[in-house]
Amino acid sequence: MLNDSRQADHGTITDVSESRRPLRSRGYAVAAGGAIIALGIAIWLSTLVDAGPTGHRVALFAHLGFMTLGFGAVLVADYSFALWVLRRATFAEAVASTAKLHPLIWAGLCGLVVSGVLLRPDLTSSATILKLALVATLTLNGVQAMALGERMSTLRGTPPMPLLLWGGVTSAVSQACWWGAIIIGYLNASR
Repeated sequence: MLNDSRQADHGTITDVSESRRPLRSRGYAVAAGGAIIALGIAIWLSTLVDAGPTGHRVALFAHLGFMTLGFGAVLVADYSFALWVLRRATFAEAVASTAKLHPLIWAGLCGLVVSGVLLRPDLTSSATILKLALVATLTLNGVQAMALGERMSTLRGTPPMPLLLWGGVTSAVSQACWWGAIIIGYLNASR
């Protein structure tokens, strides 16, 4: 049997006024723009840097490690919300758990980009271009996920349906981008 606070968390909305307040959209727009510029610089640098065979192996190992860190944290974040759906955690617990994982997710993603520079991706390959597009989408999705997390952290009770849909789409985009990039990376490494 769940305690009263958990039952209330799955009940009706107790305060939606905070969920409707404007977000600091300018900060998120700057973060999104900065992220795209950083990705562009990384792609440009990948055409200039030659790490050599040993550096390539080290970069590949780092790439796999950062993928494990970032994607592993994403899976744990999604698991936290699955626990909420299954009524094994409160909404506030799921949001707080996910917020604690954001530094790991961003560290993994940034590490992937930096190590990817040293892997000298084949920019003439359509698969590589698709992977880069997935990484860019993943990055922008991560920025807007921060806005979503800020909005969700202000709620008490069950969030409104539009916010739940926003969260579901955010999670689906994240999973599609991570899995797509992983599969393309695996296929490229297998050649």
